[in-house]
Amino acid sequence: MKFDLHVHSRYSRDSNSDLDAILTFAKARGLEGLAICDHDTVDGGLACARRARELGMRITVIPGVEVSSSKGHILVLGIKQDIEPMMSPEETIRQARILGGTVIIPHPFKKSSHGIGSFEGLDIDAAEVFNSRCLFNGANKKALFEAERLGIPPVAGSDSHIPEMVGQAYTEIDALENTVDAVLQAIQEGKVSPAGKKSPTPIILRQMAGSAKRKARKKIFGIA
Repeated sequence: MKFDLHVHSRYSRDSNSDLDAILTFAKARGLEGLAICDHDTVDGGLACARRARELGMRITVIPGVEVSSSKGHILVLGIKQDIEPMMSPEETIRQARILGGTVIIPHPFKKSSHGIGSFEGLDIDAAEVFNSRCLFNGANKKALFEAERLGIPPVAGSDSHIPEMVGQAYTEIDALENTVDAVLQAIQEGKVSPAGKKSPTPIILRQMAGSAKRKARKKIFGIA
């Protein structure tokens, strides 16, 4: 099954992706599911899961969050409440485990996206070795090398901040059924492989410009 494990919605401060648009693009790209991982809030993932049910769409939405730890970002999938930001990676992961979360390190060597760097010694389930939002492939190659060296299961995600990027990168998951629990269990068991392609450069640049504009407006006017 194809799952994009790293999607942002309008609940993220640097995205305005509408939930319906996300689901539409996911379906058009042939995804069986996706994980909504907004910055420091699970609200988007929970809302998108509800919306998929309301629309009667046969697509599985995994609620998640991209937590800002003191050293970089950490994805936690399958939880329904927020994790306090800016704790150490170790404490962030401990809290994730208490909540029953599945832990993935996203874009570890992409400094511009608050990559955590080395993930050696951390209690994680997988590492994102292909992020479609990388303009250059060096960070992805380094992540793959480290994951292989440490024996960490490799996954991929679009890191979509606009709907057009959803599903550009995805993870092939060998799960027994298309449910949140079964998919998360398959990730934990390493039954995954990264796939997809880099988002076209013009789309990445357009997304980056939009994110910068929204951050500036929020800083100046206090609005999203």
